[in-house]
Amino acid sequence: MEGRRPSSFQAMRMAVQDLFNLYLGRSSNVKSEDSAKETTLQLRKRITAINRDLPPRNEQFLLDFQQLQAQFLDQEQFRSATESVLFALIVQCNSHTLQADFLLFALQMLSSINFINWDSFLPSLLSAVSAAETSPSQSGQMNAGTPSVSSGAAGNTIPNSTLPNSSMTQSSNPASPLTSLNIIGTPPHGLVDAATSIYQSPVKGSDPSYTGQQILSRGVGLSKCSVMGSLRQIVCKVILAGLEHNLKPIAHSDIFSHMLSWLLNWNPRQQNMSDEHDNMNIRKFERSSCNWLHSSLSVVWALVDEDRCRIPFYELLHSGIQFVDNIPDDEALFALILEIHRRRDKIAIHTQMLDQHLHCPSFATLRIAAQIYPSIPGEPLPTIRSAPLTYPSVLGEPLHGEDVALTIQRGSLDWERALRCLRHALHTMPSPDWWKRVLCVAPCYRQHIQQQVSGLGIVFSSEMICEATIDRIMELMQPLSTTISSTSNISSAEANRWQEWLSFADLFFLLMRSGNIDFLDFVDKLASRYSSVEQQIVRTNHVTWLLAQVFRIEIVTSALGTDPKKMETIRKILSFHKERLSDQSANGSPQSTLLEFISSSQTLRVWSMNPSTREFLNPEELQKGKQIDEWWKQMTKGEHAMDYLKLDDKSMGMFWVLSHTMTQPACDAIMNWLNSNGITELPMQGSIGQPSERYVLMHETCPLPMSLLSGVSLHLCVRLTAQIEETMFAGQVVPSIAMVETYVRLLLVAPHSLFRPHFNQVLQRYNTGLSKTGPLLILLEMLNCRLIPLYRYHGKVKPLFYDVVKIIVTFKGKRGEHRLFRLAENLCINLILSLRDIILLKKDFKGPTELTETLNRIMVINLAITIKTRGVAEFEQMVFLQPLLEQLLGTSQHIWSEKTIRHFPPPIRDALIGRVDKRAQSIQAWQQAEGTVINQCTQLLSPAADPTYVVTYLNHSFPQHRQYLCAGAWIIMDGHPEHINTANLGRVLKELSPEEVTSNIYTMVDVLLHNIQLQVQRGYNLQEFLLKSSASLAFFMWTHELLPVDIVLLALIDRDDDPHALRIVVGLLLDRKEFQQRVNHYFKLRGPPEHWANPGPFQRNEPQQLLGNHLAGKDRYPVFFDDMVMRALPVIPLITYRLIENDATDTAEKVLAAYSELMVYHPFRFTFVREILAYFYGLIPSKLVVRILRILDLPKIPFSEAFLQHIGSNSGLCPPPDYFSNLLLGLLNKVIPPIRSSASMGDSFGTFSRTVGNRVQAAAQSVASNVPESQKVFYQNQDPGTYTQLLLETAVIEILSLRMPYNQIVSTLVQIVVHVQPTQAQSSHSMQSMSSGISQSSILPASPSAATADSMSTSRSAASVPGLNATSIASGSNNAVQASSYLMIQACGLLLAQLPPTFHIQFYTEAARIIKDCWWLTDVTKSSMELDTAFGYALWDPTWAFQDNTSTTIGNLVALVHAFFSNLPHEWLEGTHTFIKNLRPITTIAQLRLAFRIMGPLLPRLVIARPLFKKTLALLFSVLADVFGRNSQTSIPVEPTEISDLIDFLHHAVMYEAQGGAQNGIGKPKPETLSLCSKAVELLRPELQHLLRHLTTDINSSIYASTHPKIVQRPPSPLAGAVVI
Repeated sequence: MEGRRPSSFQAMRMAVQDLFNLYLGRSSNVKSEDSAKETTLQLRKRITAINRDLPPRNEQFLLDFQQLQAQFLDQEQFRSATESVLFALIVQCNSHTLQADFLLFALQMLSSINFINWDSFLPSLLSAVSAAETSPSQSGQMNAGTPSVSSGAAGNTIPNSTLPNSSMTQSSNPASPLTSLNIIGTPPHGLVDAATSIYQSPVKGSDPSYTGQQILSRGVGLSKCSVMGSLRQIVCKVILAGLEHNLKPIAHSDIFSHMLSWLLNWNPRQQNMSDEHDNMNIRKFERSSCNWLHSSLSVVWALVDEDRCRIPFYELLHSGIQFVDNIPDDEALFALILEIHRRRDKIAIHTQMLDQHLHCPSFATLRIAAQIYPSIPGEPLPTIRSAPLTYPSVLGEPLHGEDVALTIQRGSLDWERALRCLRHALHTMPSPDWWKRVLCVAPCYRQHIQQQVSGLGIVFSSEMICEATIDRIMELMQPLSTTISSTSNISSAEANRWQEWLSFADLFFLLMRSGNIDFLDFVDKLASRYSSVEQQIVRTNHVTWLLAQVFRIEIVTSALGTDPKKMETIRKILSFHKERLSDQSANGSPQSTLLEFISSSQTLRVWSMNPSTREFLNPEELQKGKQIDEWWKQMTKGEHAMDYLKLDDKSMGMFWVLSHTMTQPACDAIMNWLNSNGITELPMQGSIGQPSERYVLMHETCPLPMSLLSGVSLHLCVRLTAQIEETMFAGQVVPSIAMVETYVRLLLVAPHSLFRPHFNQVLQRYNTGLSKTGPLLILLEMLNCRLIPLYRYHGKVKPLFYDVVKIIVTFKGKRGEHRLFRLAENLCINLILSLRDIILLKKDFKGPTELTETLNRIMVINLAITIKTRGVAEFEQMVFLQPLLEQLLGTSQHIWSEKTIRHFPPPIRDALIGRVDKRAQSIQAWQQAEGTVINQCTQLLSPAADPTYVVTYLNHSFPQHRQYLCAGAWIIMDGHPEHINTANLGRVLKELSPEEVTSNIYTMVDVLLHNIQLQVQRGYNLQEFLLKSSASLAFFMWTHELLPVDIVLLALIDRDDDPHALRIVVGLLLDRKEFQQRVNHYFKLRGPPEHWANPGPFQRNEPQQLLGNHLAGKDRYPVFFDDMVMRALPVIPLITYRLIENDATDTAEKVLAAYSELMVYHPFRFTFVREILAYFYGLIPSKLVVRILRILDLPKIPFSEAFLQHIGSNSGLCPPPDYFSNLLLGLLNKVIPPIRSSASMGDSFGTFSRTVGNRVQAAAQSVASNVPESQKVFYQNQDPGTYTQLLLETAVIEILSLRMPYNQIVSTLVQIVVHVQPTQAQSSHSMQSMSSGISQSSILPASPSAATADSMSTSRSAASVPGLNATSIASGSNNAVQASSYLMIQACGLLLAQLPPTFHIQFYTEAARIIKDCWWLTDVTKSSMELDTAFGYALWDPTWAFQDNTSTTIGNLVALVHAFFSNLPHEWLEGTHTFIKNLRPITTIAQLRLAFRIMGPLLPRLVIARPLFKKTLALLFSVLADVFGRNSQTSIPVEPTEISDLIDFLHHAVMYEAQGGAQNGIGKPKPETLSLCSKAVELLRPELQHLLRHLTTDINSSIYASTHPKIVQRPPSPLAGAVVI
């Protein structure tokens, strides 16, 4: 075009600037330097003078602009120049109303000709504004005064008077959180200054009084805020104009971020104004700032408007705008915040479980949910803390860390929830490892105790544990119930109470030593509580005794020494002394003597610490101290030591007192007792070519009885344990069995105070490594025969397993180390079978394991048992399950039979598919070497063989030939033992390495089974050959003891794919009597399995007599607890498994019957019974079930009377009607943490506690008065652990042992729980009123109107369910049910989660059936408001519904489902989808909300497992499509906006995964997740699609996709099509 000319950007910009100046009435002929010389009077005259030149009319602007535009060739550069001018003018002219109006008019005109690119213009404008507000270099643009104007400003209107000086906003206002975009067409810095300097104020810009320091002045601060307000207001108007056009999502995102930044950082009180005048100015500014605030809110509302859905409303929910400090008193902003809270609370409804505040660990499961998610698969770090309970935020994300615990307000709901957990822990006594991971060191001890506090996991503050500890003390100080009349019951109750004191003192010692309780604060609070309830507690010295236990702890003595109020603290400590004992305590028992004299011991201790306290000490207590000293002198008089086995109660009590007063003399006396019988020498036989040595051995004495050890001071226990350890592991004398047994009993008496990892601490402390086999043998025997339960109780089985593996790897290739290796191997088998977690053997996932094939195969079996019966606990374990299987199977030579594999869980069964058995190659290798092997074996094993040939054979035979030694011996023997030289064979086997012997055994078994098949093919009698084979193996194992029994039996059952292997095993165990005779002899020798009750003395036998020739090895190091029979103990359960897998249940019953005496020594026989019943549930006949149960000592297991009667009868009838309700009541009263009231509790929990807490306590007292039973200490449980664990597992065993179908069991349990009523929990006479069964009125309504006859007709009558009637529900434990009916839901959910998945499937079916029976869920005639009301009513937390007598079937059922979900292992969570699938098709909004309400709380647990999370998200989209899908057949008169809470929840789910659960605004949605959502959204109706369009991968409609750099390049996800309708 002829009129166009090329030009520079500066020329374009100046031309556009001149055009706008013309229409704005701005003068450009005044120089900045001239204006600086003007006086104030001249300036005023110039400004107020009337300019005769009027600007053109606004209507001409567009025509003039187009003419100017036509003059330039580069239109894009011209556009950039224009935009840069507009940016500068908007910043400069925002305070001038008329000029601002013209700029808006000009933008509209330019937009009408499509000149403005709003997608780039608005973000650039916002960036320019942010730069102007924050950058000092551009402050002049906002500091500029009012420029010269003509007499008729823009629009031919005369302007108002001069505008005040303006300044930029406070410098603390942050810039935009977004990445700053380059301002299109922005000129260089000098050009901007030149362009704006001509409009500067006459005030000198160089005057230092008007530089940045001027900004800090108060008046200028308000002026700046005013200018900031006007600038933001005009910007908002520009944005609203731009939003009328279809902007790209990224532009919407930029605008939204800037608006949030403005709103979040609004705080005029940052101006540091304090006087009354300043406050008045602030209020004036607050009123004037409402304009820009309202404009910003208008932009926000326009962005989140659901008709256009430019931004999902969910973005406001986690923006934090509702938490802005100093929120202005503005109705519009309040309305926005109120809406945010309303919709945020609706999401919270879907993310939190019903009765969330009741979910608390019961310590009844083997695993306590840790919620630990390391960044990479592997073992959790030892310092990572577990989460005993989760404090979820409003959107479900867990809050972690010590800071959270410290900020919990005393008396709040979270405070009471924490105390509930701690109180229950103080009752159930979980392992010290749990306490160490959840407690913090008290602040006063931080300098002395180094503690790494991990950010993961919630912890309890020292104030919490202090209060819970005092509560427990006050509880123990309560008098025994006066209703106990008989003397035996009183004695039993007192013994139980004393045992509770002992267990509590052990834990209290640990807490004090670890610094978890501030001792001074504890004494102060305890004294205060003690004085307030002194009339209600017993007058005994239990508290004095408890404090005496910890008086010698270093941090306690240090705290007392540095206490500024030392004398006052000591007076409080002495105030706990009671001169007169209660009548119940003064009964002559040892503890009464201890409590009588303990105050004297503590008085003497106080006097020794601070002699100045003599003046207020009780002289009578000092006199008692002399009595103790005189008694001790009398007892130690003479040549003989005190006989600790014959102490009367008075002497035992005095010795307990002595242990507190004179610890070292008491410790020396005990050591003298253990050494009292002197020592002797024992020669040791050396191996071939090595000289013999001699051992110095202690003579046997009797171990100290548990009755004595239980009452001595813990300080004495610590010293005595250390001295015995030094004797065992560092001394030159071999300790006696009595000393080792005493050491074991000490660890059992005080498991919290005395436990130590022996490999990592004890052996390292005494420099006893793997080179000293003597101490190592002692330790391994203690662990294998005594201390495995202790390690399991402490949760240290896994570290112990790793330590033992090191021994196995070290010694498996060493010649002659059979005793040590086989002992370690047997211990490792026991440890593997006790593991309930999936562990890594090689963290690098490379190569096979270094374990033996025996251990590898047992690990696979244990994995199968664990996964099938308990599930995989955490997702991280599921990740490395497959690599672990590859490691274990890397060196496996054989596969399992089809009969065995069919019982494996799918993950292991799939891993074994396609594996090839290598037996053919093994037999082929044997056939190739058979000639050479037979020749060598003939020379070595002939009856007349030269003994010197043994050395020749060992030194010159090839390893590949030595592995066939046993096979060759078996061939040569041919059923005639006299044909071989057993002496030479025994010598060779002893000198081989353990690895070579194991290889010999497996090879011999393969050859044996192969020869049997050959003989059968040749027509020989199979039975005769089997008998001959059994006789040959018996000769090797039992007659001459040449081979380890356990390895031979394991090798045989591992070959169960051969039909003859198990028959040989049965022949060895049942048909032949050698091993049974050894078992009977062992049973008579050892006695009952409760070794701690054995008074001694122990009989020490020769190693060869106990272990056999082979296991005794080459030396005669004394044996303590080991025996050949014990080596076979872990094998018997595995044989039982294999027999049942091969349908030989009758034979399995005979094996268990024959070896029932042996099974009583199994350290985990209780777990074996539970797991075999679960593993083969539905496949075991009743006779075998009863035999399995009789492995247990039934009177010592808390089975219900009805169950014992049921299994004792031969009839196949169902248990009594009230059996299931009583079963749940037992869990409720003894397993579920109780709810109790507290005087210090706040109103948030007080109402609830007052209504139910008293009834819970009354019920507990009622139960205690009838059955004076306390929980057992851990070592008295058959499977040591917490007592609640024993109770829960007992209930599981009962369920698994019943003869009734599982679907009937589940249906009965569910019906009991969902029909529990508040009327039953509030009326003691309800049993009489419902004695004839549950009437119609007792059936809970399913909805607000479900109590009508019509609704009742659709509900299933509870009376029709076996085991459910009103009498049964209300009769078990009397008031216990009435007090805690809502906790029965938690008990049932916990119980169902422990059962096998077969029960879970039926539970989902039954729950879905009950929901479908609720008519209102499928009623399409009701309005949305009516259904929402019904939904909210029906799904109220049962806890609160019980108070208001408004419980519903649906509410109880969903609470049961949530309690069930919370206790499931991670692997079994995938089955939860079955529940929703059973509810489909979803046809109503109510059903849709219910599906979201059921699955929503799983979100925090699933976020770490992305595959399962995506499946769950796909399921939710699928049920949404059932109602709002394109092909949905339902017609619901509901607008999609009415399910905004579900829309928000779907956004929340996606962002929850993106941010890893932490709602911190950081993180982008995963591309795979957006791809899945994109496919799902396509299936929805158009009116719903636009509400979810941001959860798609379309960059033109989604703000998430448009800001994600990987969306375009990413290939389609295979999970994208996971949405199935």
